[in-house]
Amino acid sequence: MAHPKLLALILAGGKGERLFPLTVFRSKPAVPFGGRYRIVDFVLSNFINSHIFSIYLLVQYKCQSLIEHVRKTWNFSSIVKDHFVAIVPPQMSTGPQWFQGTSDAVYQNINLIKDHNADLVIIFGADHIYRMDIRQMIDYHLKNDAYVTVAARPVLIEHASSFGVIMTDDKRRITGFQEKPKKNPAPMADDPTRAFVSMGNYIFRSDVLIDILVKAVQKKEHDFGANIIPGMLDTGRVFAYDFATNVIPATKPYEEKGYWRDVGTIAAYYNAHMDLLSETPLFDSHNAQWPILPSGYEGPSTMIHESRITNSLIGEGSVIKNAEIRNSIIRSGVTIGEGVSIEESIIMDRVTIKNGCRLRRVIVDKLNVLKDGEQIGFDPGRDRFRCHIDPASAIAIIPKGGMIAP
Repeated sequence: MAHPKLLALILAGGKGERLFPLTVFRSKPAVPFGGRYRIVDFVLSNFINSHIFSIYLLVQYKCQSLIEHVRKTWNFSSIVKDHFVAIVPPQMSTGPQWFQGTSDAVYQNINLIKDHNADLVIIFGADHIYRMDIRQMIDYHLKNDAYVTVAARPVLIEHASSFGVIMTDDKRRITGFQEKPKKNPAPMADDPTRAFVSMGNYIFRSDVLIDILVKAVQKKEHDFGANIIPGMLDTGRVFAYDFATNVIPATKPYEEKGYWRDVGTIAAYYNAHMDLLSETPLFDSHNAQWPILPSGYEGPSTMIHESRITNSLIGEGSVIKNAEIRNSIIRSGVTIGEGVSIEESIIMDRVTIKNGCRLRRVIVDKLNVLKDGEQIGFDPGRDRFRCHIDPASAIAIIPKGGMIAP
């Protein structure tokens, strides 16, 4: 049997309003993550590691940072025609408006599907932290002769109300949906303690997708999760793929099985960073067989003078002088002066932290300068006049490009 021709569409237009102020100047997929990545690098790495090389990135809000990142980092050779990561801004083909929803974003670019002549169209989001072998989901889709397959993950029943819940029969055929049910989320058919929740990732048969998108426009329906997928259930050809069964090579025994995080809030974003730390992290970024392909860095190596660094990640090109760093992520090109103490914090690229500063549970966005002796994270009343305090987690965030005086 010939392998199906594949086309990937990554929905990367999210505003990320709950990640304010990290999304003041950039879209959610462009937000830096870990020691050297951006959030979008995780889904792109999953596609490349799965040997899927025809990828369109559908962007929308505040997309310049994302465009520059993809241009510099994800540039394939032009020798092989079908190997590309291409940015597609809103074409506004149906009128002078932004994408009205996930399916509308795909419909406005339906010409890409037709021109590529793909057998399967793979539609994924761009704003989650995880590893996934998408070929295993494709095999499952083909085995079931499905019209559409929805990636789903099991969660404890008490946590299911935060997600779209999928109801299935014993063959994982989808029979119903509950959109963030406040009461009585439907349990999995074979595990009453857990519920299946949608990951917002889909595989469609191409001809079915084109037909259903045209019909959805006529009905003024714009979203896969709310409209398209529920409207296809009566075909009996809509299946759920259990993400917990996905096997990634070289996964460590101590890593969380089926690790997946929606980093849509400051608290979730911060906690996912903490998951990278320790000798036995829940998500280990060191996996040579399934790497997260990083943004390129051109500059010198990191230099550390007489400092104490514990349980932390240090990016390239940083200069650290007689400082103490604990449980923190320091990205590239950071300068840390003498007597500085950084604890449980995230310091982004090209930040300068001058002598004697103390930081605790702080996110410092790019291009900031902290003056001598600055202290943040110790006095919330004082901090809220100088930086943004996330109301849910009480984490202090210094927005991009600021300069805080003592």
